[in-house]
Amino acid sequence: MGFAGFPQKVRFTPVPNPVFGPLLEQIDDAAELKCLLRVIWLLQQQRGYPRFVTHDQILEDQVLARSLARDGGDEGSEIERALGKAVRRGTLATGTAGAGTRRRRLYTLNTPADRKALAEAAGDGLSVEVEETGPPAEPVERPNVFALYEDNVGMLSPMVADELREAEQSYPASWIEDAFREAVANNKRSWRYIAAILDRWEREGKNDAGSGRSTAKTGYQEYFRR
Repeated sequence: MGFAGFPQKVRFTPVPNPVFGPLLEQIDDAAELKCLLRVIWLLQQQRGYPRFVTHDQILEDQVLARSLARDGGDEGSEIERALGKAVRRGTLATGTAGAGTRRRRLYTLNTPADRKALAEAAGDGLSVEVEETGPPAEPVERPNVFALYEDNVGMLSPMVADELREAEQSYPASWIEDAFREAVANNKRSWRYIAAILDRWEREGKNDAGSGRSTAKTGYQEYFRR
């Protein structure tokens, strides 16, 4: 049966542009491409930052399983094979964390920021092994989000302070800094305008592969509270 078409208010998932350019030419395995696209979608369903999906989440994803089963192979082994090819090609990065029964293998996009997030997650009893990484990034001292607000917008109110704390937990520090910079450049010195910029970048993607946050382990530890 044919596809009926996209609904009027269809939602979109940000996909890195190279997937539609050089990677589309290079990837000759349909299972690898399907797996990569599905992992990108699964990552976009996660809230906050950093975003990871576990090995079990990928194996248990019924859409991906049905898709690969139709290709004629066993879906479990096909997913494992496709994941391995994606990691070797360099589109996905993977690492393991936790101890004992809580040990998990995690996957994320292979960007400098996400590789750094895997590495920064080590601590508080977590053990992370990062694969396919470059040299570790040097830590960068960044201004506190409250200082950014007071320096660029004005006095803090309790309501805005709560929203700033939430933003600090949800977005990379460099995004917040860049959003303030963009608001000042456009002479739009309000938190509402800055929050709208951050929301747009989260939905549509920000063309800044080097962004990252120093508190990556906060989001990471959510996987070990389940």
